[in-house]
Amino acid sequence: MSPKTGSGVRTRLKTAISELQGLDELLLSADLVPHVLEDFREALNRVRNSAWAAQQYVAQKESGQSSTTVHSLLAGERVRVAYSLCRSLADDLERSDIEFQRGSLVELHGVTKALTKQLKSIINGLG
Repeated sequence: MSPKTGSGVRTRLKTAISELQGLDELLLSADLVPHVLEDFREALNRVRNSAWAAQQYVAQKESGQSSTTVHSLLAGERVRVAYSLCRSLADDLERSDIEFQRGSLVELHGVTKALTKQLKSIINGLG
């Protein structure tokens, strides 16, 4: 990472920290919709877990250790997030007050079929 890039990341992170502190005050004073809060918390969890994995990656890189475990952690986090998202989407699909676009559902169906096939192969390979 170049110093300029590192500086840009630091600046963005400081800005994000400041914005999150402002959101903290807003969350404590506003009347919010429960599902919006749940989505916000899930987004924060993803960022928190990614930041932790990035920190582990940097620490392992500095100590000369392999970064394989960090990549595994990130992949595991994506699996957890995908599971949670699928559960939420399943709940949404059961609701009658949500309108979905056919095209996006067809695309989702196609990619989930391909993912299911790939998952079966990997799961079978794990024993």
